[in-house]
Amino acid sequence: MQFSQQWLYSWVNPDLSADQLAHLLTMAGLEVEETRLAAPTFTGVVIAEVKSVIKHPDADRLNITQVDAGTGELIQIVCGAPNVQPGIKVPCALPGAILPGDFKIKPTKMRGQVSNGMLCSAKELGLPDEVNGLLILPADAPIGENIRNYLELDDHLLTLKITPNRADCLSIKGIAREVGALTQSKLHPIEIVPVQANIEASQPASIEAPQDCGRFLTRVIRGVNSQSATPAWLKQRLERSGLRSINALVDIGNYVMLELGQPMHMFDADKITGKLHIRRAHDGETITCLNDKTVTLCSNTLVVADEKQVLSIAGLMGGIESSVTNDTHNVVIESAWFTPDIIAGKARQYGFGSDSSFRFERGVDFNLQQQAIERATALIQDICGGDIGNITEATGNLPDTKKVRVRTNRVAKVLGVNISAENIGIILQHLGLNPQICEDGFMVTSPSFRFDIEIEADLIEEIGRVFGYDNIPDNHTNGKLNMVALPETQKPLFSVYHQLANNGYQEVVSYAFVEEAWEQDLAGNTNPIRLQNPIASQLSVMRSTLFGGLIEILHNNLNRKQNRVRLFEVARVFHKQNEAYVQTKKIAGLAYGSALPEQWAATTRNVDFYDVKNDIAGLISADTVEYRAAEHPALHPGRTAEIIIADKVVGVIGELHPRWTQKYDLPQSPILFELNLSAVLSQDRITYQPVSKFQPVRRDLAFILPEQITAEQLLNTLTSVKHSSIQEIAIFDVYRGKGVPENMKSLAVKIILQSPEQTLTDEEVDSVITKLIDTAGTIDAKLRV
Repeated sequence: MQFSQQWLYSWVNPDLSADQLAHLLTMAGLEVEETRLAAPTFTGVVIAEVKSVIKHPDADRLNITQVDAGTGELIQIVCGAPNVQPGIKVPCALPGAILPGDFKIKPTKMRGQVSNGMLCSAKELGLPDEVNGLLILPADAPIGENIRNYLELDDHLLTLKITPNRADCLSIKGIAREVGALTQSKLHPIEIVPVQANIEASQPASIEAPQDCGRFLTRVIRGVNSQSATPAWLKQRLERSGLRSINALVDIGNYVMLELGQPMHMFDADKITGKLHIRRAHDGETITCLNDKTVTLCSNTLVVADEKQVLSIAGLMGGIESSVTNDTHNVVIESAWFTPDIIAGKARQYGFGSDSSFRFERGVDFNLQQQAIERATALIQDICGGDIGNITEATGNLPDTKKVRVRTNRVAKVLGVNISAENIGIILQHLGLNPQICEDGFMVTSPSFRFDIEIEADLIEEIGRVFGYDNIPDNHTNGKLNMVALPETQKPLFSVYHQLANNGYQEVVSYAFVEEAWEQDLAGNTNPIRLQNPIASQLSVMRSTLFGGLIEILHNNLNRKQNRVRLFEVARVFHKQNEAYVQTKKIAGLAYGSALPEQWAATTRNVDFYDVKNDIAGLISADTVEYRAAEHPALHPGRTAEIIIADKVVGVIGELHPRWTQKYDLPQSPILFELNLSAVLSQDRITYQPVSKFQPVRRDLAFILPEQITAEQLLNTLTSVKHSSIQEIAIFDVYRGKGVPENMKSLAVKIILQSPEQTLTDEEVDSVITKLIDTAGTIDAKLRV
């Protein structure tokens, strides 16, 4: 929220500069993001009255003016502004003045005519103004006065970053209450006097969703002059709070919102049919809002409707059909309290928000509506005139107040500093909490503007803020934080990063939001998780695989002439499971180009399935890993395998499908893999055994077996034989050709036998080998002779 220091100081006036005020608020939990002057620095500009205007004899667009700047004599100034005329009062930069941008004013000649100064527009002074020409001042502006003093341009504008629980500080009233508590300064709130009704007109309303709307007040004012000009003081305060002036009626509603914190809405009374109904919208109802956006409403949205149509989205924005215009003569003022839960999320749902929704979704004081409508009524009567009707009130379910006790000894224990009971009482009183003394502290009834105070810790936090965190000594805070050791069965994540980096892979980070086409192509996912409000139209769904981001980054590298690419990413993927959303952390990689960097010691060849499989083998610590032929939407049939650990599929490896290689404009197919990160990080518990001192025995066996029997099947069959002397079984050769029948192959296996206790005898070795040969026969593998 942005606010004017001078406006705030009309409510509470501590002896603090803007910078000191910013530090005080920040240290109290109301972070001040920015402090700046209301206007850029300039000097030498005074108020002047234009006495006469004549056309320049040698320039069609210039005029020669005589102005009174309070110097005792008329000054001739050449001016090209289209709105210059006798009798107006404007800013005048005298010779020697310095305007924003270090623009120095000095006497000069313009087309042969002397000009002893410059009449200024708002833009030339660095002020906001939509007028094309001079900044015209009120008729009572004193001639010769410094324009900075007259327009209060040395005012400071502060921007607060309000946390969601401090909606009470989204107004001048709330900030003043906070500053008063922090500095123990006296508050000078505006006096709100109820306006007496002088006509019988009223606007009835009924709350049909009492759980969503706790209070709804209306008042009819007839015969207003909607074309009345917004007073300069009110317009200035709006502009310095970041709001532009629209018309007097709308400006008054915005002003009361900024001053008191109660959002309001103005309806054109002649555009309302019958009674107002505060209800849930019907699915499919539409409304054209004040921002000209037509919205199709859902049943989770609260609306204000009459007998014919929806007039406004409650708490968010009004409709253009019932809005006030320059032709409005009768208005209905609305001041309501809506439950934060019914307003929260609607700005994202419909794609736009407002200052009203920003406040309502955080929580508005539910006892503020009467004051706000009286304040708005008084301003409308003063500025626009009109006859005043009675206030009509409808009520629903209002929040319950909570009684919270705070103990003085608990305050000392939590804050680490002794604060006297007297000071605690003063702090709570200045915060508007009206504490009552009880046996061991104070009892507080949470006020309507501080709905966030629910437990004792909330009050202790308030006491600590106001007492000042700077005043709490830091010698009470000491201790050590010990890093918790990882379990023995889990590897540290960074060891995986380092291992892949050592193998030539580079880490990448990509968006979790991806194109819907990627999900269909690379994951076969026709029903992805869609985003309600994507950051870009092409990033509309959540990814269920990391392949898309890797391929996109590969494409970017190829466009930059990087022809050997190794990438990996560790990130979450998302999918639906039984109406719930599940996120899983995975590790994925991509290898493209030559297997080795260009060199003289090896011939160039492209990376293949087995190169990447070897990289994966270094990542996985499990003793038994199985690779089984599989199919995957993104990968080449026949060149794809799923990775299995303990009979559970944990990942996939394969070559990109030629269809996607062509679609994504890649010269050749990369090799891709994706694994559950949990499978990569897990490792078996470390075991140890003594090194045998006895001679190992090696036997080589060649088995002939059908082509459809894989090498892995043969190894699994042989390793199923359990014997203490078997140390290693590995395939070292495959042969097809002469001496081997058609559709058969020969696999050569080495077998290492060794006993930790003795030298093996021939009989013991032969017994184990015989058992291995017999076991291999169960899968039609016969010993080759």
